[in-house]
Amino acid sequence: MFRFLEGKYQPLAPRRVFFSRVVQCFLLTLAIIAFSLALGTVGYHYTEGLSWLDSLLNASMILTGMGPADPMKSDSGKVFAIFYCLYSGIAFLSLVAILIAPIYHRFLHRFNLDEEGRPVPIPPRPTPRSLGTDL
Repeated sequence: MFRFLEGKYQPLAPRRVFFSRVVQCFLLTLAIIAFSLALGTVGYHYTEGLSWLDSLLNASMILTGMGPADPMKSDSGKVFAIFYCLYSGIAFLSLVAILIAPIYHRFLHRFNLDEEGRPVPIPPRPTPRSLGTDL
């Protein structure tokens, strides 16, 4: 998933590259938030018959974990609210993971550097044992 991060045996990326990765992850989270708000707004508008502004209010309140602003009256609205709440919880955890990933990766990558800031060399492969001739 995060192939744009450097590997264990590669040198630490420059700060410019690191900040670029943080901005990319931030923009990705903004896109996911926009999609989630649009999904919730449309869902509340068509299942509960709320106005667009009230639907956006409900979607944003659920997405931030505050709870719905308007009580659900119809069964279809209640079912939508159940699944949207479950989706919002998973989306929130995923957004936090996406935002923290480049920072956490850089923090851990520093531990794989030697004192001069170079990557730790790749350990040599063990040589295979010979089977001998007494088979």
